[in-house]
Amino acid sequence: MAKLHASARMVEGPLIVLENGRAHATVVDQPSSLSPGVGPTPLELCVMSHAGCYVTIAQLVAGKMRIQIKGLDVKLEAIKSDEAGTIVEETFDITYKTDATEDQVKRLHEHTLKNCPVGVLFEKAGVKITYTIKTQKGVK
Repeated sequence: MAKLHASARMVEGPLIVLENGRAHATVVDQPSSLSPGVGPTPLELCVMSHAGCYVTIAQLVAGKMRIQIKGLDVKLEAIKSDEAGTIVEETFDITYKTDATEDQVKRLHEHTLKNCPVGVLFEKAGVKITYTIKTQKGVK
């Protein structure tokens, strides 16, 4: 079982520095008159992490499947419900730049979903997730 580490340190008002214990850091912030506005909110960072995880896992899976990906763009829109107080729905718009067949891209996507730890976390939290997949062929 792997352990992940995180720490959070308030710098000024809602500006917080996050560290992972491996010499990596980022900041989170809140949009307000008290804030310098230099980083995403923690919830935005969660959504950004989901998009980043999808791309990371897709690249790893593509390598195992011997599919060459020339580019991969993910646009993600999340809906935060006032009632729930958190994300309840996400819509992915994914564009693969590859000469792989549609069936290969479909299998790549399915394996990516099964192996994306952030996506699994969102699914287990009951977030409704919709995916639209496009393929651009002949892209260099």
